[in-house]
Amino acid sequence: MKFAEFEIGRVIEAGPVTVSEAEILEFARRYDPQWFHTEPEEAATRSRFGALIASGWHTCGIAMRLVVQAALNGSESFASPGLDYVRWPHPVRPGDSLRLRATVVDRRRSRSQPTLGILNWRWQLFNQHGIEVLDLKATSLFELPEADGPAAATAP
Repeated sequence: MKFAEFEIGRVIEAGPVTVSEAEILEFARRYDPQWFHTEPEEAATRSRFGALIASGWHTCGIAMRLVVQAALNGSESFASPGLDYVRWPHPVRPGDSLRLRATVVDRRRSRSQPTLGILNWRWQLFNQHGIEVLDLKATSLFELPEADGPAAATAP
């Protein structure tokens, strides 16, 4: 999608992606090696979740992949300065099938850098039961052509 297509209030949906136990273990062993992400038997008996759960960072990676596939491939997007917040209200478990809902919160062209587009959007992932497993607000930056005329939206 091009920057101009990200209208405030627009909802972009993608997925599902099914998460396997092997994928959870592989990610966790490399990047978040806490026992409740890497030891299925331990997690099942000792964890308050009663089973193996995916790392929240793995969940964010899944959301990123879906966002790129659904919206950012072929766009002018080039970077992100970060997130306003990230929450994992419920765990992701082996076999979960995740769907993305991304909602455009704000979109503007920078006044000080007229070739910079700024997009604020909320990303949510839901499992196959409709339970939210990820909620975050991201900012994405876009490289734009020089602003032309008063029709270009501006911000600081």
